[in-house]
Amino acid sequence: MRTLTPAGPAPIAGPGDPTPRRLLLCGVVAGPLFVVAFLVEGALRAHYDPLRHPVSSLALGPGGWVQAVNFVVAGLLTLAFAAGLRRALHKVWGPALVGVWGAGLIGAGVFTTDPVSGYPQGTPDLLPEHGSTHAALHDYFSLAGFAALIAACLVFAVGFARDRKLGWAAYSAASGAGFTVAMALATIAFSQNPALVAHGGLFQRVAVTIGWAWLTLLALRLLRRRPAGPRTPAGRPRRPS
Repeated sequence: MRTLTPAGPAPIAGPGDPTPRRLLLCGVVAGPLFVVAFLVEGALRAHYDPLRHPVSSLALGPGGWVQAVNFVVAGLLTLAFAAGLRRALHKVWGPALVGVWGAGLIGAGVFTTDPVSGYPQGTPDLLPEHGSTHAALHDYFSLAGFAALIAACLVFAVGFARDRKLGWAAYSAASGAGFTVAMALATIAFSQNPALVAHGGLFQRVAVTIGWAWLTLLALRLLRRRPAGPRTPAGRPRRPS
């Protein structure tokens, strides 16, 4: 039986095994659920400016538990999606990197960030150092997740290119690049750069949307593939009679 590549056209599972498809469906749900949740929270939260403040700041103050749960749920769904990718593609690195992104989301939800850019109201724009171990761990988990997502985009881009799926190869590479640039701008803005600070939240939301859109479309692409038909003892699909 031949080895599958990340963009390979081979079916993902036999007709009697719906589990991989259910796991891949988690990848369809995770991104939209996460994005809609933080957009609604940001619109409703007093003194919170979505253009200026990071998504993680929604976990601070009254009602902060909602964003913490949002992180954890999205992370768990992403871990399930990573398992589905592993079973669908029979590859290690791409699915593993998606799994690290999921674990980073869970860590970001468990460990709360520091205040930044004046939110919650009355807090300084930037603390001279981490205010707590929780905040430091939040940043470490987030950084690991961001790096893993960028690497996953590149790994899948290479896989698609090898399979001559050039559109998906270009889209995957562009997603990794776009995420990197937007997140770099957000990081500079949250460091209180005068020219960018007012738009730090916007830059971060652009980055997160790029990353989630790529993951969601990847899941949809795999779900559209037909299940494998009956196989001969040699392992090749049986031709219809």
